Amino acid sequence: MDLQTLSDKAEILECMQRYARGMDRLDRDLARSAYHDDAIDDHLGYSGGVEGFLDWAFQYHDSQVRHQHYLMNHSVELDGDVAHAETYYMFIGTERDAEAPLTVVGGRYIDRLERRDGRWGIVVRRCLVEWATNPPSLLPIEDLGLGGTVARDRSDASYERPLAVPEV
Repeated sequence: MDLQTLSDKAEILECMQRYARGMDRLDRDLARSAYHDDAIDDHLGYSGGVEGFLDWAFQYHDSQVRHQHYLMNHSVELDGDVAHAETYYMFIGTERDAEAPLTVVGGRYIDRLERRDGRWGIVVRRCLVEWATNPPSLLPIEDLGLGGTVARDRSDASYERPLAVPEV
């Protein structure tokens, strides 16, 4: 692997980490820095531009006492100034609601990124939910009605090229 490839992959991983830290710290500027201005985010209950997504996400997180986004397996395919990334996540939120005090969600961010003016940023993001629970129950994704195509074959959304948000 050449130095430019290693550098690009490191910058893309840093982009993912800025997003997660920005969300967890409710730092809008930091979370926003992971996206390009014209980005589209298809994220559970929201699908649209990045500013609207951040409004929606920060309102959701405001209902929680605390929350964390864990980033895990991360892979990147580079094609010049375009990249496709798949990043596994686990989200844990401590809710104010005493009946369901803890929310745990696992899934993947499927991203198309572009390098513009020397900076990698998300252009299209699709958030796939693979499982969620409010302990002690665990619900399969089919029961949630969220995300895109989740499959253990090439029909999975992570193989879609170019990645796009489906029309609603």
